[in-house]
Amino acid sequence: MIGKLRGIIDSYGDDFVIIDVGGVGYVAFCSGRTLQALPKPGEAAALAIETYVREDQIKLFGFASDTEREWFRLLLNVQGVGTKVALAILSTFKVGDLASAIALKDVAAITRTPGVGKKLAERIVLDLKDKAPAFGSVDPAVIKLQGEMDANRAPAPAIDAISALVNLGYQQVQASAAVAAAMKVAGEAPRTEALIRLALKEMAR
Repeated sequence: MIGKLRGIIDSYGDDFVIIDVGGVGYVAFCSGRTLQALPKPGEAAALAIETYVREDQIKLFGFASDTEREWFRLLLNVQGVGTKVALAILSTFKVGDLASAIALKDVAAITRTPGVGKKLAERIVLDLKDKAPAFGSVDPAVIKLQGEMDANRAPAPAIDAISALVNLGYQQVQASAAVAAAMKVAGEAPRTEALIRLALKEMAR
């Protein structure tokens, strides 16, 4: 098994890079984000590698970080996600943003990935919400509020405030995050109007 390659960039293809390690050229398939982060041919580079072995093929997949490789592995555990779709998702999202989308169950965001429809996006969220690495920069209060809303246990003022913000044109996830932040400073038993005012102030920062 190959876990890492360190060498000289030889050349690029549409979805792969050839890296020269001691005179041997290894083909590593990568996400668009990883390819963009690599240097030009002739310069040194290092890639975290996932060795993909099947009866009829052996492929190397290269990643800019161990975290990106871990996400690739997690995505492949989801039914319906193959290597091409996993790389497409990692090309669309930074790993922190992907973690946030899953934490907040933002199915609409995940469907921005070419080849990922609503049903597959829902399956990704369902399968990975408890298995994903640390949820990036998402405030735990936002995740808690989102979970309460899904379970119909969220406070009525919070639900009303989120609904009001959505009616004003804000995205559901953006509204939920702002209301969650507002609830942290609004004290006990906040009124809907106060939450809306604080949430708007939060989004204006």
